[in-house]
Amino acid sequence: MGQEQHRATTRVLDILEHLASEGGAGKTLTELSVALDAPKSSLFPILHTLAQRRYVRLDRETGRYSVGISAYVLGEAYGAGRRESILRRVQELMEQVARRCEEPCQLAILDGENVLYIGKADSDQAIRMISRLGSRLPANATALGKALLSGLEDDEVRQRFSQGLPRLTDHTITDLEPLLAQLKQVRENGIAWEEEESTPHLCCVAVPLRQRGSVFAALSVSMPLFRATPEKREGVSNCLREVASEINTLAEERGISLDIL
Repeated sequence: MGQEQHRATTRVLDILEHLASEGGAGKTLTELSVALDAPKSSLFPILHTLAQRRYVRLDRETGRYSVGISAYVLGEAYGAGRRESILRRVQELMEQVARRCEEPCQLAILDGENVLYIGKADSDQAIRMISRLGSRLPANATALGKALLSGLEDDEVRQRFSQGLPRLTDHTITDLEPLLAQLKQVRENGIAWEEEESTPHLCCVAVPLRQRGSVFAALSVSMPLFRATPEKREGVSNCLREVASEINTLAEERGISLDIL
């Protein structure tokens, strides 16, 4: 799986990723210590330096840390040039999906055994999935995750979940063989489903995105079960297949790869 990660660097990134995934409310030093399972004595000097460099912001009244302006500048630099053009087109296609399906559309990549949300287009529905960019969920519990895992060999899936499959709800698949059977179906028909495996009363359908045969991301639509009629499920699946085909063509023609998405 490559060289061992540098511990101090990993801790810096853990802090930034956790603050990004938690939204704007921020976290205290104590809360970060608990969430990251790290002593406050080791986190404080890192946070102090990050705050000085404005990668995190400290609210001195509440003692809460949140993502700072320097992190935003880095994010803007990432979107420059060709990446900006490609990502803008992908976002436009996601917004088309959200309008046609009248449900939110999400874009994600695989991060270890988790799904990392990197794009979203909301719908106008009053009842819809609430997800945040930068947040992570266990891949085994989501349609996005199953679409992404379908690009791996079974042995690699086993390796990634060597510590077991996390449970989010009573419906989450926690046995490896049923998960592998579902991944086989995704490889055959190009569609991944989950019902109440990550969130009660919610279902989700997803499609893998491919470049030169390799899955580099996945696209999904989520909806409450009471709106998930057979007709709507079919319509959502067809819509995702169409848009995935266009993104796959874009990936081939303009070189989308894992270092861009």
